[in-house]
Amino acid sequence: MITAEQVKELRELTGAGMMECKKVLTEVDGDLAKAQDLLRERGIVKATKKAGRVAAEGLVESYKSADNKDGVLVEVNIETDFAAKNPDFRKFVGDVAKHIEDNSPADVEELKTQKFEGDTTVGEALTNLVAKIGENTTIRRFVKYAGNDNTYVESYIHGDGKIGVLVEFEAQNMADLKSNEEFKTMAKDIAMHVAAAKPEYSSREEVPAEVLEKEKEIIKAQAVNEGKPEAIAEKMVEGRINKFYKDVVITEQEFVKDPDLTIAKLIEKVGASAGANGLKFVRFARLERGEGIEKKEENFAEEVMKQING
Repeated sequence: MITAEQVKELRELTGAGMMECKKVLTEVDGDLAKAQDLLRERGIVKATKKAGRVAAEGLVESYKSADNKDGVLVEVNIETDFAAKNPDFRKFVGDVAKHIEDNSPADVEELKTQKFEGDTTVGEALTNLVAKIGENTTIRRFVKYAGNDNTYVESYIHGDGKIGVLVEFEAQNMADLKSNEEFKTMAKDIAMHVAAAKPEYSSREEVPAEVLEKEKEIIKAQAVNEGKPEAIAEKMVEGRINKFYKDVVITEQEFVKDPDLTIAKLIEKVGASAGANGLKFVRFARLERGEGIEKKEENFAEEVMKQING
């Protein structure tokens, strides 16, 4: 039996109507992933991206080296928005970002074992912070880009720590470009673009083969459901897969500040103007606070009844 909660979740993820959601969920025995694919195949859902459940509080913070060769993003979660504004919490997150830049831990577990303040480890400092603020706090994840003389890292933090972005560029004459205002403005603009447009890959080559094959299957099913013959549907896949690339590959996306330019064309244009030698986009990272974490919804009436009956 399909529950109202399942229908509600599918509707939130896809934007499809309640009746469509209930119908496809019934067809696939409640399998949420299959239901999303089926809605897309039938042309009910056009989007290629699945919405992430954002429910946890906290802060995403960045730190860059003075020469812009290295950059760090870190996400630290806490229970309430109120506590996320606590000066001690915010200082801790900033200090952890700088610590990651200076010490390059391999992962969060190693990070927590490293010396932080005197003989105190990062993990011990975290425990002390929990005791002081009174809310559970976790270092969830981080990204570090360690570059060289030919690379340049820019960062962007959106919405008071809701979204953090790192972007990295490479050029043979990066030492000269670092002082070029047009190049630096472009780097910041592209970081902001990543925050807004949510690309998934830096290039076509990064798209996993299984993702591409699944997308082709969905596109073909869409064409068949539109009444196209099998042979025509096959030919339509190639054209529509290019649209898929434009949605998910950053260099092929339309620049949010000027849709007449793709990101690739923007880089080419600014590179020529700034006298860049072999300027290219390398990679990006985007962390959204609480992305994928489902926050427990408290039922206060139920809790009170439990206490009364207890």
